Amino acid sequence: MKEIKSIIQAFDLAVKAGKRTALATVVHVEGSSYRRPGARMLIAEDGEMTGSISGGCLEGDALQKALLVIIADKKMLVTYDTADEDDAKLGMGLGCNGIIQVLIEPLNGANGQQTIQLLKSATGSRQKSTLVTLFSLADKKEPQQGTCLLLTENNESFGKLPFLEDLLMKEARSVLNAGKSSFKSYTEGNKEIIGFSEIIMPAISMVVIGGGNDVFPLVQMADLLGWQTTVIDGRPAYATKERFPVSSCTVLLAKPESVLQQITIDERTVFVLMTHNYHYDYSMLRALLRKEPIYIGILGPAKKMEMMENDLRLEGIEITAKQRSVIHGPVGLDIGAETAEEIALAIMAEIKAVLSDREPTSLKDIAGEIHERSELKIEKVEKTSA
Repeated sequence: MKEIKSIIQAFDLAVKAGKRTALATVVHVEGSSYRRPGARMLIAEDGEMTGSISGGCLEGDALQKALLVIIADKKMLVTYDTADEDDAKLGMGLGCNGIIQVLIEPLNGANGQQTIQLLKSATGSRQKSTLVTLFSLADKKEPQQGTCLLLTENNESFGKLPFLEDLLMKEARSVLNAGKSSFKSYTEGNKEIIGFSEIIMPAISMVVIGGGNDVFPLVQMADLLGWQTTVIDGRPAYATKERFPVSSCTVLLAKPESVLQQITIDERTVFVLMTHNYHYDYSMLRALLRKEPIYIGILGPAKKMEMMENDLRLEGIEITAKQRSVIHGPVGLDIGAETAEEIALAIMAEIKAVLSDREPTSLKDIAGEIHERSELKIEKVEKTSA
């Protein structure tokens, strides 16, 4: 999400400066690669690049291809085989042993404006959406359709599908429901078209209860990752925007009982309780149990969590197994954190693992693939007659 927003911002600045641009998107990967499908990079005609499509090895060649695309005003599909010796000689040997398909689209004129508008629509609200991109692997000299349509979870659609509208819209809705991108092979006339239906998730919204100095690095790290943050405290001296000047951070002055009236909770909203005031944190936990967010982190020792559970029982509130599964107290991964910055890192890593549905472990200890290969499989879709 942050990468898309950075690309939109860079595009708007390029337009103001009168510079032509192209958008490079990783649309499929076979094998291993540094970036996954959906990685994007904006290239301006003066060589300025925003975003990335690899660890830095493909960008140089992609820049040269993008300049050709800008001049010709024609989309291009480029294949990089990182296991190929010739690619390695060109300085593209990533050691990833994968085949990467990169679609480069010129952003000149009405078609380019539509592509950027689709990205803007994807980032304009806290909704899941599916972005449909069409390309052809069979004949790369044929015109590539490129980024075509965006479908949001409230069933709004932007853009236009050039063909197979029923099939492609059906798949876009399926991707929204499953929350996972897909790759489908369709036949249009006598040509094979690949549809990359990409799930676009809203930015993580992290609500931090407490505005102490140890919250500073948490807010800064969240901003670096493109997360949205809301800092809430009941003390006027702590709940000020001057203390948290980061543009992606909202600051609210509120008592525990009124906090949730000012917060919208969705499946990407997480809470971290760190006021260092037991009663404030306890009141927030009690209120949050009724809302069942995906993640509640509580700063402090295990004894604090035990006290909270005991006090809840005295009020006749028993934490269910489902509620307990989202409570992380003490908060954070065990990385030996001591300083505020290290604690923030431990908290951020744990939140990311939870939202990615991953059990934290070292990559060197993973026996299989880091990314599921099945998620990249291109499935053939038979066109049925009406």
